[in-house]
Amino acid sequence: MARMAETWIRLLGPPRIESAGTTPPQPRGRKAWAVLAYLALQPDGAGRSRTAFLLFPDAADPLGALRWNLSELRRALGGVSITGDPLHMALLPPWRCDALELVGPGSIAGIDPRKLDGQLLEGQSFADSPVFDSWLADQRYRLENSVQSLLYEASLAALAAGAPAEAVELTSQALRRDPFNTDCTAVLVKALVALGEHRQAHEQVTKSADLYRRELGLPLPAEVRRALAGSGPAADPALPANPATVRSYLDAGSASLSAGAVDRGLEQLRLAVVLAQRTADRHLIAESLVTLAGALIHQAGGRGAEVADFLHRALSAEAADGGSRTAATAYRELGYLTVQRGVPDRAAGWLERAMRAAAAMPAEQGRILAIQGMLASDTAHYEDAVAAFTESGRLATAVRNRRQQAFSEALLGRVHLLRGDVERAAACLDQALEWIAEEHWTAFEPFVTGLRGETYLAAGRLEEAAALIDRSWVMAELAGDHCYMALAAGAEARLFLAHGDLAAAEHWIARGLEPTPWYLWYSARLLDTAAEVAIAAGSPRATEFADRLAALASRSGLREFVVRAQSHRAVLGDDAAAQAVPWLAKEIDNPALTAFLARRHGW
Repeated sequence: MARMAETWIRLLGPPRIESAGTTPPQPRGRKAWAVLAYLALQPDGAGRSRTAFLLFPDAADPLGALRWNLSELRRALGGVSITGDPLHMALLPPWRCDALELVGPGSIAGIDPRKLDGQLLEGQSFADSPVFDSWLADQRYRLENSVQSLLYEASLAALAAGAPAEAVELTSQALRRDPFNTDCTAVLVKALVALGEHRQAHEQVTKSADLYRRELGLPLPAEVRRALAGSGPAADPALPANPATVRSYLDAGSASLSAGAVDRGLEQLRLAVVLAQRTADRHLIAESLVTLAGALIHQAGGRGAEVADFLHRALSAEAADGGSRTAATAYRELGYLTVQRGVPDRAAGWLERAMRAAAAMPAEQGRILAIQGMLASDTAHYEDAVAAFTESGRLATAVRNRRQQAFSEALLGRVHLLRGDVERAAACLDQALEWIAEEHWTAFEPFVTGLRGETYLAAGRLEEAAALIDRSWVMAELAGDHCYMALAAGAEARLFLAHGDLAAAEHWIARGLEPTPWYLWYSARLLDTAAEVAIAAGSPRATEFADRLAALASRSGLREFVVRAQSHRAVLGDDAAAQAVPWLAKEIDNPALTAFLARRHGW
């Protein structure tokens, strides 16, 4: 039987309905397209009244205007069901929607990023619906970020599968969208080297170095230069390449890392990868790559294209759709990296695949749940975060993984702190600190100590807060951990703001902004504090901080920070932002946020 031709709802770029060989009817009017885009990007549904007053705020009968536009959509979109209250949109085969597939749970595979071009509802604006216009701007940032991430992921997968020419095409398209994307530049150079185009690879590095120096006043990131040379060390050709030798190097590397000899441990693991690649054992190759990637991420702060390349190569070797521990770990680490890069839609897909691969593996499921909890917390789905961290802790307890217990308990404490439940936050953080001391896990201590200091700050106990926040800063700075430095600097700024010392608060904001955290949630939290301090000080930089926060939060799906950015803009006189704040805040279940907005705006 002939396959039915697909009909596409194209919301990226100029909106249109496409179907091969025919000219399908199109929805009439920009508000019909606005309703369609809004419902497509509301997976939990959208209340009729809320949707009506969002899109038709000045209509004499907003619900009537919504009904007319829904009937118009049903007329044009015969294979799309829009029903209920809240309204839910469902696509029936052969109907598909580009934006929906980009952010849907199955979006890691099966979508060609080269066909995703243009902004959401490109060319359309909605000044007569200012709150929807604000929502649309946020979603444009979000989807552009998702497309860029998908191009990056697809280029890594192509490189791992032995298709460097395809990787060049994908990264070239990504760099046309964002010429300063270090990860994509590194993959492009790797792909050119793999093609044997060494002259072009050197020219690309030179071109990128000139761009960074001319436009940003910065040197080219070292990772791009490293991409010119292979990442594997030279191994003695006489060294036997067999499973026993590879496992000896894997064991030696793990032992060195445990003893604190990070450089030596990484060198041993790199040798294990080189030797494994001389064998025909695909699982051993995958295991070696994942072990090296995990060490780089968690021991050496690796976050860029080199680490992601190892993980994609491992999945290519491991039969990625299988349910193995190695595949589950690779998916989890890719999810972890993507959470930190601030691409929640992509991260959710990786973590779902990790959980499927980890069936009947409780230890690995506990680790995956912790990263899912991070994702839920970052995107202000706090009840989901609590559930994930609680279950993660239960599984970690069952398998006696004390470090995982400490990690999940500390992140649970962060959720309680963000929601204003100071006593529960303190209890979680104290328990995490006990486990950290038992494990001698000093690398994680600055995070937990800083948060514990913030619980004292929230309770008005400034001396106790200062002692712990100061310790967090010193430990983070000594370790060179940019994420924890940003966290501690923001806490220092809030501490001095509580003392009324605005000059000291601004000093700590400046110190915190010097490093560049990989984990974008830390950057957003620091920018939020920076805007608050600047507003209190009457600084002209307040608008700059609020705008930077708004762009980062929108791009990264950090919903609460989107609200807080709009709140800062409202205080600075932006009327459209003032209208958007209460509408956006209703979607977030956070008593602390509600109380903050009530104090600030007099609601």
